[in-house]
Amino acid sequence: MAYDPTKMEDWQISEAAEQNMPTPDEWREKLGLQKDEVIPMGRLCKLDFLKIIERLKDRPDGKYIEVTAITPTPLGEGKTTTSVGLMEGLGKRGKNVGGALRQPSGGPTMNIKGTAAGGGNAILIPMTEFSLGLTGDINDITNAHNLAMVALTARMQHERNYGPEKIEKLSGIRALNIDPTRVEMGWVIDFCAQALRNIIIGIGGRYDGFTMQSKFGISVSSECMAILSIAKDLADLKKRLNEITVAFDRDGNPVTTGDLQVGNAMCAWMRNTINPTLMCTAEYQPCMVHAGPFANIAVGQSSIIADRIGLKMFDYHVTESGFAADIGFEKFWNVKCRLSGLKPHVSVLTVTIRALKMHGGGPRVVPGRPLPEEYTKENVELVEKGCENMVHLINVIRKSGMNPVVCINKFYTDTDAEVAAVRKIAEQAGARCAVSDHWRYGGDGALELADAVIDACDEESEFKFLYPLEMKLRDRVEIIAKEVYGADGVTWTPEAEKKAKMLESDPKYADFMTMMVKTHLSLSHDPTLKGVPKGWVLPIRDVLIYSGAKFLCPVAGTISLMPGTSSKPAYMRVDVDPKTGKVSGLF
Repeated sequence: MAYDPTKMEDWQISEAAEQNMPTPDEWREKLGLQKDEVIPMGRLCKLDFLKIIERLKDRPDGKYIEVTAITPTPLGEGKTTTSVGLMEGLGKRGKNVGGALRQPSGGPTMNIKGTAAGGGNAILIPMTEFSLGLTGDINDITNAHNLAMVALTARMQHERNYGPEKIEKLSGIRALNIDPTRVEMGWVIDFCAQALRNIIIGIGGRYDGFTMQSKFGISVSSECMAILSIAKDLADLKKRLNEITVAFDRDGNPVTTGDLQVGNAMCAWMRNTINPTLMCTAEYQPCMVHAGPFANIAVGQSSIIADRIGLKMFDYHVTESGFAADIGFEKFWNVKCRLSGLKPHVSVLTVTIRALKMHGGGPRVVPGRPLPEEYTKENVELVEKGCENMVHLINVIRKSGMNPVVCINKFYTDTDAEVAAVRKIAEQAGARCAVSDHWRYGGDGALELADAVIDACDEESEFKFLYPLEMKLRDRVEIIAKEVYGADGVTWTPEAEKKAKMLESDPKYADFMTMMVKTHLSLSHDPTLKGVPKGWVLPIRDVLIYSGAKFLCPVAGTISLMPGTSSKPAYMRVDVDPKTGKVSGLF
């Protein structure tokens, strides 16, 4: 049944739907899984990836559906809600459907954004577990990452106190001669803790560590999380965890987790993270939750592992890309699909009237403040002008060989005239267009979207990458900037260009993926430029190297790996009933 989201909070809808949520044993029977392929964890369960993929390796893959969005307001435009609603709509049509979504970080959950469970009747359940750590993957990643820092700082202390020669004699381990001014890695915690962005560690005596400047990032920005999202199996995870560059020595050579002999122990901490957690929609379609990497420095997708399982278990498998299509879809298209070898059938471009009005020249949207009245009153002209951003991203998706489905994620303030204007412009651009009111009505509100996606999946398409892997880094950046962002070109600082030339000349970086780093609030590098900016160039100031994940990350603008907590964060509304233990206030 559909609940009334205008009268119930999301956590209340989740709580009501959980009354009939399948148990792990019921999921095993429903999904046709073997007993040892389901790992019960309370009322949730994990799926044993290695066993399932081996048993189903010869089964044909289902239809692969990706969900993305236009350039959003700072409030987000409901990609997760659309993904969940689409699963529910396909379920209403009698399809064997499931999906894979990212695990939310505790930082946004306890800050302005809230959890990433969707909303209204298009929500993942159980919401409390989903929002508060789930089955522990982020904790394991945090421990694995910080263990690398323990190994690094301990080695620096011991080499300083005893000298390289004595260390080698005492332990049989070669001295690493780490340069304290070139430590690349920091610590992680899964909250938005701006006070930890820049710190000094090792204050005290010679046995209290190595005194130096250090830093914290949020756990989901860890390279360990990026690696989990792209690892093919446990062997691949272990190999990549041993190749993370944590620092450089005084001769400029990289010092890796393998050099510190800590990579295997990191993999031991993360051994259970390769198994996705099974959740479901409020209408009980299965949905795996696995990985949650940053979308601006990493791939911003749920895992390749979850997609591989989902395509074997379901006839229709839905997944979501972080941020807008210029970032999330571009990385899904040219990085995730290249690494996985999987070819998608359709991309769903999520659109809201609210975001189109912003791109059409509407006033600034600020999280935590009421929306200006322009966003809740009819203004077809503003909507039509803002559709330029939508059309640009329709054309980006079409460059992959796929024809997108535009989903108008309907808000109750949207008028028929505004919706009609969007539909007309989307169809003129060559895309299918569907209105979906899954927030209010669940699967019943997403039937038009489900039908459009089914039709699109049956359409022949020739999926192709934007550039060959043999293309040099600077040329890749140029083609992404021009063909995806709409820039006139690219400029490089002298330092960034020197680094890029070095990376291009070294064969060990030839198979590294290009992972662009820029704001998600504009097609450009400048978050204040809305719509489709014209007459600009993309400035690259650095290239980050993630040697375990094998990412080269050209950086445009300033990106912080540690968000800050606002003055009125979400944790102020969260409470626990001391009699029942039930959590309220999550959104």
